[in-house]
Amino acid sequence: MPVRQTAPVDPRSPLVVDTRDLGRRAGEMRELQRQLAAPPEWSLELVRVPEGATVELDIRLESVVDGVLVSTVVRAPLSAECGRCLDPFSTEVELTATDLFVYEPEADDEEVRRLEGDLLDLGPLLRDAVVLALPLNPVCSPDCAGLCPTCGARLNDVEPGHGHEEIDPRWAALGSLREPADDQSARPDNRTRTPDVEEH
Repeated sequence: MPVRQTAPVDPRSPLVVDTRDLGRRAGEMRELQRQLAAPPEWSLELVRVPEGATVELDIRLESVVDGVLVSTVVRAPLSAECGRCLDPFSTEVELTATDLFVYEPEADDEEVRRLEGDLLDLGPLLRDAVVLALPLNPVCSPDCAGLCPTCGARLNDVEPGHGHEEIDPRWAALGSLREPADDQSARPDNRTRTPDVEEH
């Protein structure tokens, strides 16, 4: 859910845009590009935009009757762990985040993004868009076969037909009963023998 801006925005932040040059006449448009270091919260459990990584923004501002319509193209690197084989890998994400920042909301609506004077903060908008675009179960490649459930080997790296003999636990119990008999048969015959009696 979008987060309403309640604290004064920092005009020095690369995520804060000053709209004074745009004006409030409907139809005015302005484009700009920015680079910034990724904040720490752009992440999920298995995938993230590394904190401090370079993020590129192409921003378009359009003045409308109620406020400023913002469209931002975001390009950022991703660091992930494969949800199938658990190997780390790197990729990238590109997405477009669009929303309206209003001058004066009609009601105290927390879902409405608003300008703070002439400033708008792209931080919450971009965070929501990036996190929603991250895959919940990233994979290093579409043909990743995952891990062997028995030995944990990466199935793409083992020989074809890789597998393990599985013994029915009922037969395994019978095998354990057979072992003492085998051991006993290997022992020397210690039974008492009746000595031969010489006949006279």
